[in-house]
Amino acid sequence: MSPDLHPHRSGVDLAEHVSLLRRRKVVFLLCLATGVLGGATLLRLTPPSYTATTQVLVAATGVQEQPNQVTGRQREALNLDTEAQIAQSAVVAAKAAALLKATPSPAEVTVPPNSAVLSIAVTETTPARAAAQSRAYAQAYLAHRAETAQAALTTQLKALLTKLKQVNKSMAKAVEEVAELRKGTAEHTIAGQRQNVLSRQVYSLTMKYDALKTVAVTPGYVISQAAEPTSPSSPSLPLYLGSGLMLGLLAGAAAAYGRDRLDTSLRAPCDVERLTGLPVLADLSGPADPSVMHDLASSVVAACPGPSLLVRAVPPALGTAAVEPLGGRARIELLYGSDVGDLARAAGALLVVGLAAARAGDVSLAARRLERHGVPIIGAVTVGGGATAGSATAASPMTPRPARGRPRAAAREATETARAAVNHTSTRHTPVEDAPVGGASGGSAPAGPAFVGPLPALPDGAAAGPPPPRQGVTGRPVNGMSPVTGDILSSGKSSGISQQKAPGRSAGKEPGVAVSRGNATEQVRRAEAGDTSPIPQVSDT
Repeated sequence: MSPDLHPHRSGVDLAEHVSLLRRRKVVFLLCLATGVLGGATLLRLTPPSYTATTQVLVAATGVQEQPNQVTGRQREALNLDTEAQIAQSAVVAAKAAALLKATPSPAEVTVPPNSAVLSIAVTETTPARAAAQSRAYAQAYLAHRAETAQAALTTQLKALLTKLKQVNKSMAKAVEEVAELRKGTAEHTIAGQRQNVLSRQVYSLTMKYDALKTVAVTPGYVISQAAEPTSPSSPSLPLYLGSGLMLGLLAGAAAAYGRDRLDTSLRAPCDVERLTGLPVLADLSGPADPSVMHDLASSVVAACPGPSLLVRAVPPALGTAAVEPLGGRARIELLYGSDVGDLARAAGALLVVGLAAARAGDVSLAARRLERHGVPIIGAVTVGGGATAGSATAASPMTPRPARGRPRAAAREATETARAAVNHTSTRHTPVEDAPVGGASGGSAPAGPAFVGPLPALPDGAAAGPPPPRQGVTGRPVNGMSPVTGDILSSGKSSGISQQKAPGRSAGKEPGVAVSRGNATEQVRRAEAGDTSPIPQVSDT
């Protein structure tokens, strides 16, 4: 299965958001603490303010006022919204300043629902100033309302008096006409009717004038006098801390999301699946657990489409020692890319990802290179980032321990160790490291690649001795231990590795035994049949 080279990022699912915040909890908690600390600091630095409120009941002045439409909010002909604007006007503020002999702070006037009450609130730095200014605004408003009502009343009285004088003058003319005209004529009748109409107008105007002269102007009453507040109205602890908390939450979520988008480090197996799309078959970064290796072998057998599997480490310096025991469990030939033909022979690929050492881009690059050559990736195995290639000898259970002492005893011990390793290996040839065997002086021989197959039992009386050179899969002599006899093999190449000799044998007097896949298979077949006779040695080449 190929990886998704376009990583799946966090979506709209709540669980993904919670997982994102859990991954970036350090950034999130830092922003959250900063927001709360900022709110607390601002609360500490903000000077306290005190608010005093005076409540005024607005009453009808008795003077004819402009009619207002009665609504659900305004149940009387008195418009309290207009009165609230008047209470905050510059005229009232000027009157309040005259009473205080100082410039007051702006007042805030509100109208409780379904009432004829104005709440006049003033906020100041001290309780005394807040209460004094609130009372001054209430007094100034009532005084302004009284003056306005009295002025309107005076104007109405003057208008009525002027109208009454005009009607009285017309009345006098009508009376003179009626006296001059002869009774019974039409002109006398019309003059008499005009006189009656003017008489009724004079009566009506006189009644209105007398009513207005007796009107008492009542602008309203103070029903709740402002008192000095005992506690500051601001700053508010819940408001400041709540605002800081909300800002911290928003900033923390944004920072965590941004950090998660920009960070491609692989610190846990879930990061590998989330950022690369590769399934993690096993996590070998913890302590060794046989059940984990067993599950990994089962997954590899189920997912690998062929008998050979290419193991690729990301980064390359990490090494593949952690998955080398897989060859004996999964019955699959492991290829490590050391041979030029490994990439062509591989039926699938397994990526060994070093946590905290690899990034998502490195894994995606390795996946693209393998896909370019048609090698499907079955998954990934995560290991600790501190693992290196040099730990292969210690990590692989198929590598025999160095033997010390006499050459014959050392070779025999190496043979028994190789037989024990057969239980963990495949009938296919799996490359492992040869065990360095000590000579007479206790030194160790250089290690080299070998191929391990099923080992037959040694004939009775056969003694392990120094090995002749053998042929590897490519037909080249290699260093290591013979999978058939358990002897130590030496290389004839001039690669800087000295040829290993055992005491008591001459390096040029015995012919070399070429070990090939066919020879090893024939030895296995004969060993299972109980035939110990020698067979012709046939090289792969």
